[in-house]
Amino acid sequence: MKMIQMRLGSATNSHTTPSGNLSSSGTHRMGRGFPESLHPSCETKNIVLFGEAGAGKSSVVNLMAGKEVAITSLGMRRCTLHWQDYVVDFDGESYKVFDTIGIEESGLEMKEYLAAVANAYRFIKALDDEGGVDLLLFCIRAGRFTAALQSNYRFFYEFLCEKKVPIVLAITNLEREQRMEDWWEREHNIFARYQIHVADHACITAANGLEGIHQQLYEKSRVAIRKLVKQNIASEHDEVWMRGNLNNVFVSLVGALKKLLVKNSHIRKMNLIGQLTKRCGMPRETAELLADRIEEVRIDAA
Repeated sequence: MKMIQMRLGSATNSHTTPSGNLSSSGTHRMGRGFPESLHPSCETKNIVLFGEAGAGKSSVVNLMAGKEVAITSLGMRRCTLHWQDYVVDFDGESYKVFDTIGIEESGLEMKEYLAAVANAYRFIKALDDEGGVDLLLFCIRAGRFTAALQSNYRFFYEFLCEKKVPIVLAITNLEREQRMEDWWEREHNIFARYQIHVADHACITAANGLEGIHQQLYEKSRVAIRKLVKQNIASEHDEVWMRGNLNNVFVSLVGALKKLLVKNSHIRKMNLIGQLTKRCGMPRETAELLADRIEEVRIDAA
């Protein structure tokens, strides 16, 4: 596949063109190439927080924020690539966190896949509107290792971000540990087994409202998660790549969804074209072209 790049453009100038292409016009935010007169003194950085349902992602948002900003719900219906974004401020910096439903172990039926296609389109557009991705925060519940662990890592790090954005781990559900970092010392080898390589990690509890030692661990976890973000988020815009054609990103993600997750990989091309035209608002000619390209996506073995 053609090499694609992404520091996803100017927030105010991103739009869908009449041809149906996702595109960005105006000045790209690339550090040295960004006019000094337009460079904000305190720019919001974007974090994509992802993981399986039940990993505690929304609780991690609240932990980071120091207050309740995200709604936590164990009963929330699974919908791959559905997201909610939140602005989180701490230590004089502002972050936009995209709390994103990742890939589940059970895979996707055709109807779920088609819904995920529409979500992927909106997700890429939203990231483009906000200027790109500065950090991937992979949320994992301790003791819960499924086949989706590697799929989530590959999907967000490899296919969305082409391995060019920092990725870190937040391991939750460690409130029963007297010293939370002990878990990492015992279990970290499992990530190498799944070929998951990250820049850094934080062992935390995101369970609030407990008493005694558990509340102390919660407060320590806030310090740890904030430190994880500050030390690993991309510091310069030219360290984060640009994707010139967002249709390439879309094809890469949707092709990866199909090859890695769909139980019955024989998805009728007409069904995909219908989803792209009706749910994504693409002209039929563009939808047909992208459907053909999605069919051609090849996923190498991990």
